[in-house]
Amino acid sequence: CSGEPDADAELASNIETAEGMIDAFYSFDPERLQPYLAAAGSAEASILSYQAWAKGGNYIVLNRAPCVSESADTIACAITVQDDPVQALQTGFDVTDTFHITFGDSIIVNVDTSSNDQPIYYEARQWVEANLPEVMEGPCKRTDGIRDTPGDCARAITEGYKQFLE
Repeated sequence: CSGEPDADAELASNIETAEGMIDAFYSFDPERLQPYLAAAGSAEASILSYQAWAKGGNYIVLNRAPCVSESADTIACAITVQDDPVQALQTGFDVTDTFHITFGDSIIVNVDTSSNDQPIYYEARQWVEANLPEVMEGPCKRTDGIRDTPGDCARAITEGYKQFLE
């Protein structure tokens, strides 16, 4: 008995859970997302903050690839979105964010994200940090590494990016 059917069943279950977490994230309802993150340690606050940022940035899902196995315990879910901060840069680019969801005993124990942001996104962020300190100390202020008001920060960053282009 190789155990493969159990591994296949666990993988299928983990993918189903990951898909559910992504559904909850893009519902923009933190009460729907939080139960998926209850065992995710510091990632819980980070992903809930990111959800509030995404809501404030008016994220619209353009393409949602099926979640896939990235490693024995990690599921990757790639979502291409249109959002206000990137739109403010007027590049015609839509970013793909990937959620890397790590499981332990069929429970989400960590979530990391990555994205394919263009260099101009980072240039604009540095410009806002240097030229609009009131944004970084106001709506984008962080406590323990987490933005205090992530939705307001997304809106302020969008306005900052518009100024960056001018």
